[in-house]
Amino acid sequence: MSDVNPDIALLRAAEIESERLVSLLRIGVGLALLVSFFLIVSPVDPLAKFLLKRQWFFAVLTMTAYLLLGVVFYLMARKGQLRHWMIWPAVAADSLFLLGNAWLGLMNTGLAGQLVFVLPPAWLVPLVFAFGVLRFDPYKQAFGVGVVVLGLAVLFLIPGEGREGLDVNRVTIFLSLAPNLMRLAMIALAGAVLVVAAQRMRRLLFRSLTEARQRANLTRYLPAQLASRLADDGLNVLRQGARQTMSIMFIDIRGFTSWSQNQDPGDVSRFISEYRSRVSEVVRAQGGIIDKFMGDAVMILFDGKDDAACALRCATGLAEEIARWSDTRADPIKVGIGIHRGDVFCGVVGGADRLEYSVFGDVVNSAARLEQLTKDVGFTVIASHDVLGAADADKVGWCALPAVELRGRTGRVQISGWSPTTQ
Repeated sequence: MSDVNPDIALLRAAEIESERLVSLLRIGVGLALLVSFFLIVSPVDPLAKFLLKRQWFFAVLTMTAYLLLGVVFYLMARKGQLRHWMIWPAVAADSLFLLGNAWLGLMNTGLAGQLVFVLPPAWLVPLVFAFGVLRFDPYKQAFGVGVVVLGLAVLFLIPGEGREGLDVNRVTIFLSLAPNLMRLAMIALAGAVLVVAAQRMRRLLFRSLTEARQRANLTRYLPAQLASRLADDGLNVLRQGARQTMSIMFIDIRGFTSWSQNQDPGDVSRFISEYRSRVSEVVRAQGGIIDKFMGDAVMILFDGKDDAACALRCATGLAEEIARWSDTRADPIKVGIGIHRGDVFCGVVGGADRLEYSVFGDVVNSAARLEQLTKDVGFTVIASHDVLGAADADKVGWCALPAVELRGRTGRVQISGWSPTTQ
């Protein structure tokens, strides 16, 4: 099984899809260059006829090879045979196509390398760079730029044939109408590829914005952690539900109902807002999922690796945080926290306009009843030994309590209690 990060895997898949598009454009560019060449090139004098005929042969040969390269890569991408590492040779091939054509032009004409930009192939530089934009990978783009720049620098060193007046005559040939029309065709192709790149980037941006808005809407109904998982699993997977092992926690403020009856509604609202904020911060730090707020009560879930240890750290952290907060207030705050662990059924239910993540099972009921039990045993936190036994965490300060029989389930539950030292 691959250990590649799912986000990296998605990015690589997108790069393969982009290379498929580049290959399709490579085919189109090859065909367009061939057609343009046949329509435009028309020698007008003996020297031009001799030079351009040879140039014609080399150009047709390299453009045909380039077209075939696009066909091969496109077919490999369609059949799922294109691998991520193969994109690097493709980048090199685009750059070498340009450089090879320029080198053949210099060899054919005998021009000095410093005159390479007189030859039409040098005008393929924007096209090669436009392909790099479509790949949206700065490293591959930098690699392509480096190959082109270094290759052109090497071509500058090629000496010409050195016959007086020959360079001037041959340069004039390559500044005539036909070569200029080829340059114009290359610029037009580069512009067309950039239009495709802009359209693709716009489509990707629009999809990203749409997905971000949909995820933001989902967080109105689902815990934020679950909304982020939709990118990996999809809503249908969460709707199917699953049975898995979780640690379930409940926290509740003692005497909140009677206290709130004598308070100004604004004060109650501010108190609950700060309470929820403090609870959320501690839960987030331990990787928990706040399933729901029910007035002053909160149901918290822990799943995955080290769920039990995370739940215990969260419980003690919440107790200590509330104790510190209580010390700053005129009216003390006391909470009760219950934790139990076991198999539960979990999944998303509801329609697209109203989704709810639900967890069912005896474990949920038992955790709620352990939280209620804190009223009678004098401890802020009560955890079942199912949680303590599964946790690889510091258990200092936990005191074993007599086993209890919880309403709605058979058999006694082994429990331990814990309270913050600042309480």
